[in-house]
Amino acid sequence: MNLPVALTCGEPAGVAIELAAKAWQQLRHENPFFLIADIGHVETHRLSAPIARIGSPAECKVAARQGLPVLHLEFPCPTEPGRPNPANSGRVVDAIRLAVNFAKSGEASAICTGPLNKIVFSLAGLQDFVGHTEFIAALCGVDHLPVMMLASRRLRVVPATVHVPLRNVPSLLSHRRLKRVIRTSFDALQTDFGIGSPRIAVSGLNPHAGEGGLLGREEREVIAPVIKEMVREGMNVSGPHSADTMFHAARIAEYDAAICMYHDQALIPIKTLDFHETVNVTLGLPIVRTSPDHGTALDLAGTGRARPDSLVAAIQLAKHMAARRNFAR
Repeated sequence: MNLPVALTCGEPAGVAIELAAKAWQQLRHENPFFLIADIGHVETHRLSAPIARIGSPAECKVAARQGLPVLHLEFPCPTEPGRPNPANSGRVVDAIRLAVNFAKSGEASAICTGPLNKIVFSLAGLQDFVGHTEFIAALCGVDHLPVMMLASRRLRVVPATVHVPLRNVPSLLSHRRLKRVIRTSFDALQTDFGIGSPRIAVSGLNPHAGEGGLLGREEREVIAPVIKEMVREGMNVSGPHSADTMFHAARIAEYDAAICMYHDQALIPIKTLDFHETVNVTLGLPIVRTSPDHGTALDLAGTGRARPDSLVAAIQLAKHMAARRNFAR
């Protein structure tokens, strides 16, 4: 598995390009990757690392010895750190499309996506897509919404609902959704993370997991029945657990991933435990896709202060997951 990881530039006015250079300095000897970006944009960021222009992913491994491998994708307008240009939105999306094509064709082992502002999809005329996940799923021909996992060395969490208002969460927690999230997570833990018998802990929705129905009935009517069904299918799934006791060190050691009912229930504990090295992983795709778990950080762009930890971890995890899939074939 010597294929490189394809890294998209994300918002070219953000920190992704300069973080790519810092990641290259750490990974050039062990995990080759190449950046899909406009060479002019890369030069605008005045990187400390040298640039090695490539014409195809096949050139990445050799080029990575000399500098950050960059596969040039021409953008219509120049960029300035910290100042996004809406006219570049279409090309930001094209970089994602190109990376997916490389992964699907076997020219790249996986893709890692640089952070962007979700409005670029609308500006590019793709109003049906609210973010990377939905767009990549469509490019891969996946007819269901994939599952988002946040992973770090200490914890893995999966929110059953993601970017929705809190008031909408109970109505979205259907048996079908929860079963799909648990099954997809279980399969990924086996295939992508190499865990033979995954242990999954499922949180409740309400305080104290509903307190026997006193504080809410979602645990009794939805969550517990789904857990019982998963157990009957042979999965090691437990819960519903009270979310306020699931994330101390002793409890984390008892499971391989936690399924949570909504965004903050999952993301607050993992970002508290491992803020800089948490990675966003999309489960349920035919290709491997990871992303650093931070935004465009326009306020840091061009300052040199942005930390590459999450991007480095995302590239390393993408390579690891791709190797696991290749081994499982």
